[in-house]
Amino acid sequence: MGSAAFGLLLFIVFILIIVTFSSIRIVPQAHAYVVESLGKYKETWSVGLHFKVPIFDKVARRVTLKEQVVDFAPQPVITKDNVTMRIDTVVFYQITDPMLFCYGVENPIIAIENLTTTTLRNIIGDLELDQTLTSRETINTKMRATLDEATDPWGIKVNRVELKNIIPPAAIQDAMEKQMKAERERREQILIAEGEKKSAILRAEGHKESVILEAEAEKQSAILRAEAKKEATIREAEGQAEAILAIQQANADGIRLLNDAAPSGQVIQLKSLEAFSKAADGKATKIIIPSEIQGLAGLAKSVVEVTKED
Repeated sequence: MGSAAFGLLLFIVFILIIVTFSSIRIVPQAHAYVVESLGKYKETWSVGLHFKVPIFDKVARRVTLKEQVVDFAPQPVITKDNVTMRIDTVVFYQITDPMLFCYGVENPIIAIENLTTTTLRNIIGDLELDQTLTSRETINTKMRATLDEATDPWGIKVNRVELKNIIPPAAIQDAMEKQMKAERERREQILIAEGEKKSAILRAEGHKESVILEAEAEKQSAILRAEAKKEATIREAEGQAEAILAIQQANADGIRLLNDAAPSGQVIQLKSLEAFSKAADGKATKIIIPSEIQGLAGLAKSVVEVTKED
């Protein structure tokens, strides 16, 4: 009996150890556990070590608090100008209240997907095709604000909504491609025309500068020629002046020598005659010789006209 009681005691201790260890829970980082007691919400466990009451308490749901991403399949939407296109969205969300997340809505992801689809259709329905293609940022902002407000009762915060793809009908895509091709060709022609315009302007400016430089060179050349001519004229005048000055100096020296020699009247008359003879050595020259010189030469008349022709 003693051994049976001892065995029972060991069994009870073993069961207690198992129950105790099974009641210990460790909540990892960025997670939360929702605990129920007898089917009723009791509390939410955050990160760390926790104990639950055996049999009565249970972990109803393990919730991750990390930001999560869900990519929804493309949904058909109709624009204001009646163009049907397909748009798929990506939603970034984070659970802020595990209790509301567990009990606020039956299936939160499906609820977010349906809410995203209806919100997207409402927004696109007010935009035309061209506005839809060029207003992604506006659409993203409106959808994020609407979804964030609608998911607050579910303990969910929508951080960001992005339009992943906008798929218009095939005919629209073909027309858009043609339009883009025409636009590229137009821009190419504009760039070519602008290049030719700039090239023509550069050529004109180059020709203008060339003409200006040629005119400036011609001007400088004319100035240099004028200065050279002026210098030559000055030098020629200076030469003539020096020659005249030399002749006058020679005449003065001759007169001075004559004065120094004190010649007689006959010598002076003879030199005068020689001077008149040299003066008469020309074409059709008429000379009037004074009577004193005529007497010295033995001439009979007072006036002798000497004419020499070639």
